[in-house]
Order: sequence, then C-alpha cells, then structure tokens
Amino acid sequence: MAAPSKQQEFPEMKNDLALRAARGEKTERVPVWVMRQAGRYLPEFRETRAEHDFFTICRTPVLACKVTLQPIERFDLDAAIIFSDILVVPQAMGMVVEMLPGKGPHFPEPLNTPDDIGRLNKPVNVSQELGYVFDAITLTRHRLEGRVPLIGFTGAPWTLMSYMIEGGGSTTMSKAKSWLYRYPAESHKLLQLITDVCIDYLVGQMQAGAQMLQVFESHAGILGPGLFAKFSLPYIRQISRGVKEKLSSRKLDTVPMIIFAKDAHFGLEDLSQSGYEVVGLDWTLRPQHARARTGANVTLQGNLDPCALYAPEVELVALVKAMLEKFGTQRYIANLGHGIYPDMDPERVKTLIDAIHSHSEYMNSAK
Repeated sequence: MAAPSKQQEFPEMKNDLALRAARGEKTERVPVWVMRQAGRYLPEFRETRAEHDFFTICRTPVLACKVTLQPIERFDLDAAIIFSDILVVPQAMGMVVEMLPGKGPHFPEPLNTPDDIGRLNKPVNVSQELGYVFDAITLTRHRLEGRVPLIGFTGAPWTLMSYMIEGGGSTTMSKAKSWLYRYPAESHKLLQLITDVCIDYLVGQMQAGAQMLQVFESHAGILGPGLFAKFSLPYIRQISRGVKEKLSSRKLDTVPMIIFAKDAHFGLEDLSQSGYEVVGLDWTLRPQHARARTGANVTLQGNLDPCALYAPEVELVALVKAMLEKFGTQRYIANLGHGIYPDMDPERVKTLIDAIHSHSEYMNSAK
C-alpha cells in the first residue's frame, strides 16, 4: 500500500488549469478532459487490453499507470483520471465482479434479499483492499511529471447499490429500485455501508496523490425526484462532508470535488449545495439554465453530447463553439456529457480538445 504522500514529494505542476477552474480562479483558456478518456477507443489501450484482463489492469499499478497516461501522451488534455472502475468498491466489500467481453460487468452472486447484506465485508479495510489503486495513483503522479493534475474517483452509493443488486447493467434498475420501496430501512443500511467505504476510499486516493476527486452517480436519473432526495442526495452530501472532515482532522489540505449525477436535472439546485466545488452536467441540460440554477460559487463541468463526436469536423467545431459561448470561459471545465464511446475515432477527440482551447482563448482575448 502506498504511504500517504506529501505534496512537495511530487513534481511541480506545469498545467494547473483544471484545478484553478475548479476553485473558481481565473483561467486563460478553458481546461478540458474527457470521461473514459483512457479506454477502448484508443488503439494503444486495445493492445494492452488484448494482453491483460480488465481487472488485472486495474489491480496492477504499472499497467493502470500506463493506461492512464496513454491519452495524456496523445492529446493536449488538461487532466488525467486514474484508470480504474467504480466496481472495485463492491469487490472490496467482498463481492465477485467479472468484466465479460461484449456484455460488461457481471456479479455471479448479486444481493437478492436484505439477508444477503450479511455476506458483505464490514468494516472494510480500504488500505488493504484498495491499496493497489493508491499505489497506481502515486506512481502516476510521478510519471505525469506535473504535466496535468490527476483525478481520482468513486461511484456514488446508489449507483453501486444498483449494480450490486441487479448483478450487472440494466435499463430500468427495477430490482434495485424495488428495494427502496420494499425494504427502505435495509436500503439505507446498505447505502450507509457503501458510503463509509467511499469516504475512506476517496481520502486514501487524495493521500496517495489525487488532486481532484469525482463522484459518479451514473444512475441518478432512474430514481426521479422523490427517491433521489431520500436515497441518493443524503449520501452524496455525506461523502463530500466526510472526506473534508477526515482530511481536516489529519491536517491535510482538501482537493476540489466533482459530483456528476447523470440525468438528475431535477436535483441541480440541491447538487450545487451539496459540498462539491464542481457540478458535472450531462448533455440534456442547457448551460445557461444550469448557470442560473447553480449560482455563482460553483464550477460547472460538461456537457457535449458524446455522439457529437461522430459529426463532421466542421460541425463538431461549431458545436464546441456554441457550448463555450453558452457556458462562458470562467468557472468551467469542458467535458462530454457522459463517457466517450468505444468506437470513436481518436482524431475526433483531438478536434474537440483543440477547438475548446483555441476558441476559449479567442473568447478571453476578445473581452
């Protein structure tokens, strides 16, 4: 396991645009990174993946570092995100998770009834179970040589709970949602167990060298306003508060935190007041409306439709310009509204990044 690392042990930062944007400081251009930027659309990743199982890459710090750096070496990105998966948390809690080719994540023994909660590890020794992620983060911070900040992440409790019950992906999450109606007390118990792990996991990532932390509530929209307010938002808030309290108690500086709750348009005001410096947006939200609803003290991240990268280059550049004009150039981190698709042409990603940088610089110079 990686020992807690001091900031001065790492190389000096050369590009801190994303950190400044997250903190609300002035930026000379809009920073950009892309969700799933290290992944299947890159031929160099596919070569690595052909030789190693998905979770083997996650669990091998040298390989996770290598894959994390692949998009940084190819593109002019402003942040790296550690290569891992949100489902390492259920694994740490004692569940078996497999990544099946062409199908995605699979739990051979999902949680079928509340009695199955008893099968989970509790408490979880995060340093022991997830120390390989911490080692990968520390190694990657050094290998980045200060080129860009490194982002750590976790899945949010509801999203993790839904996978643990469904046993894999689902369009309705009906098995997991039924728990919220049939077993509300037990659902809260499970969500709290997951939350406790997520807090320790994020604190460990920051101590290992992560400079920003993102929480993925990928299945927020499946809930609707009522269930979101009861079974998602309280735990999202608890994570931001718990991480910052633990870091403060250890006399460590906090790092910017991002909350990305996909399709939770109904919860935008609540999310902006949940203790995160950055609120990520999916592509269904209008930037101007999001600005008005979140206020002046929150940085926004997003939100180009991932499918827009299939457009002809001229149209893609036009879409990027329109997005920037709507968001403005300050308190903003450009990104897609969800993860990049695996069949995407890497040249389209380069077009996206270059257009964001050049047009935001033009907008700033024209002020």
